[in-house]
Amino acid sequence: KFKMKETFSALFHFILISSVVVHAFEPISTTIVAGLGTLGKKLYNYLFETCDDNWIGFNATGLQEDLEEKLFGQHVASRVILKAVTGFMNSENPKKPLVLSLHGWTGTGKNFVSQLIAENIYQKGMASGFVHLFTATAHSPHKVHLETYKAQLQQWIKGNVTNCPRSMFIFDEMDKMHPGLIDGIKPYLDFYERLDGVSYRQAIFIFLSNAGAEEIVHVALDFWTSGREREEIELKDLEMALSLSVFNNKNSEYQAHVMVSKDNKNLVDFFVPFLPLEFKHVVQCGMAEMAAKGLTPDAAVVDHMARDINYFPKDERVFSMKGCKVISNRLDFYID
Repeated sequence: KFKMKETFSALFHFILISSVVVHAFEPISTTIVAGLGTLGKKLYNYLFETCDDNWIGFNATGLQEDLEEKLFGQHVASRVILKAVTGFMNSENPKKPLVLSLHGWTGTGKNFVSQLIAENIYQKGMASGFVHLFTATAHSPHKVHLETYKAQLQQWIKGNVTNCPRSMFIFDEMDKMHPGLIDGIKPYLDFYERLDGVSYRQAIFIFLSNAGAEEIVHVALDFWTSGREREEIELKDLEMALSLSVFNNKNSEYQAHVMVSKDNKNLVDFFVPFLPLEFKHVVQCGMAEMAAKGLTPDAAVVDHMARDINYFPKDERVFSMKGCKVISNRLDFYID
């Protein structure tokens, strides 16, 4: 594939040079020159990622299959995300950007879902130049530089959306982000047709947070202790837990995290809860990880690994403390 792209790259430059030479020295029709230019543009679009249908296109079936086959133990989140993303991407004229706020314990799949969404919109997935990641602790570590961070963040968002309206932004560790910095993001999430000459209505913003995780765990644990099936949990059961944790919390960081505009409009379209993972889900993650490593999935190896992981509550050992986050590195230790 690399050699093919090298060949096309060389051909592309040859066509560009040829079109200039022909235009300068040969009295041929402009139609031929225009044809060479069109071919050169097509080759360029093949070789280099551009903000058009050649590189960006929503695969609804692919997202549905990925959520069903690759995301384990998250029946509630899967349904919400599929409906939200599909509805937004199929809208010819959205009134605002799509804003998803993903909540849950570490290792439950929030980052992974962001990856699945990117892979079913952009040909290059997370490696796309139109997918952008911001991590609170890495990109804004010092509170004394808050105003500088805020200005840089706003310019970063504006520049990327100007370059490609169908940009996707992932903000990790939102619960650790300074409220002042979050305030800097809010204008781009609102119902403006244009903001300083730029429309943000085709962009996607995904916020990842541990806020509300304990309340979500309590709901899952209540279902388990009452003998009810995990799959019986519905969004309405978790929305109350999230509202108690996020909406009613007096802490300023959580108030900012709710993302309410000046006229009290909720800027987040969907608050998506991620349930804590059980032993069976850790096993599923392990089997999938072995396959991803190019190995034949071994149930005995994965089972051994899964049993050595810490679970809570301590006596019942119901939920994995770190979900699937440590699976990849742990497996290397158990594989002979």
